[in-house]
Amino acid sequence: MSGRAERKQWVVTRFQRYLANPLNRRLPFQTLLETTGRSSGLPRQTPVGGRRVGDSFWLVSEFGLKSNYVRNIQADPRVRVRIAGRWHHGTAHLLPDDDPVARLRGLPRFNSAAVRAFGTGLLTVRVDLER
Repeated sequence: MSGRAERKQWVVTRFQRYLANPLNRRLPFQTLLETTGRSSGLPRQTPVGGRRVGDSFWLVSEFGLKSNYVRNIQADPRVRVRIAGRWHHGTAHLLPDDDPVARLRGLPRFNSAAVRAFGTGLLTVRVDLER
């Protein structure tokens, strides 16, 4: 990753961690992805943009394998997703062979635009939801 991309990720991550995410987590209908912290073992909730399609929830990580929630998924793929105020258990799958830019075209526009604008290593994530 270039120095410019690393700086961009640092700025965006700090903004999200300390300002945007704490506010968004409080919104009752904000979609949240809950992973288990790979070191702490504690639940970690991250606001995400994505879309449910059948029994799967699709999203694109803007920093790919460098995102903390993606690293948590690598350690333990069991997750929960809050969609429209309701929690769903599922198993997350990282899909490096999927085209994340094409995938963003089918996801909510506002979030997709932000992911394209600020992302430096896009990665598609699919969560298979339990019935």
